[in-house]
Amino acid sequence: MKNIITISREFGSCGGTIGRAVADRLGFYYFDKDLILSAARESGSLSPEEIRKFDEKVPREFGFGQSLFDFYNKPLNEKLFAAQREAIRKVAEKGNCVIVGRNANMILQEYDKTLHVFISATEYFRLQHMKEKMPDYTEEQILEKMKEVDRTRRKYCTYYTNTEFGHADYYDMCLKSSTLGVEKCIDIICEAAK
Repeated sequence: MKNIITISREFGSCGGTIGRAVADRLGFYYFDKDLILSAARESGSLSPEEIRKFDEKVPREFGFGQSLFDFYNKPLNEKLFAAQREAIRKVAEKGNCVIVGRNANMILQEYDKTLHVFISATEYFRLQHMKEKMPDYTEEQILEKMKEVDRTRRKYCTYYTNTEFGHADYYDMCLKSSTLGVEKCIDIICEAAK
C-alpha cells in the first residue's frame, strides 16, 4: 500500500477537498499549507511575518541572470523553501499521510510507497467552486486570482524543482475533477493507494 500521497492542484480544482477526504477515508494524517508552514515556523529559522511574506514566492531576480552559486546570500524565500522541505520530509518519514501542495511530489520523489497526484479542472468548474468560497468577489476578480495563483505556483515549481507544474511526467496520475467529479477522484486515489 502507498502510505504517502501527495496532491498538487490547480487553484479551485478541489484538490484540498479531495486530499482531506482521501486522508479521512484511509485514516491518514492530512497536511496542507497551514500545517507545513506551522512546522517550518517551529523550526525557528523564520518568523511568522517572514513566512507570510515569502510563501510561494521566488526571488525577485529570478529569470534575470541570477547566480545559482550564490549560496552565502540566500534570500528569505529560499530559507522558507528549505524549512518547508524539511517539514515535509519529517511528515513523510512517519508515513500514513496526505500532503497537499508545496511541491511535495518532487521533494519526496525518492521515497518508496508514494503516490503523486495532480488535480486539474476546467476554468468554468474552478470559477463556480471558488464563487462559493469567495462570495464577496466578482467573477472577474476570481478569474484573475485563479490565474495569479496558478502563475505563481508554476514559477515556484520551476524555480525550486526545475520541473513543470502540472506536467504528467512528474506525477503518478493526473485527474480532472471537473470531468470525473470530486467523489470519483477520491475513489480513484484511494483505490490506487491500495
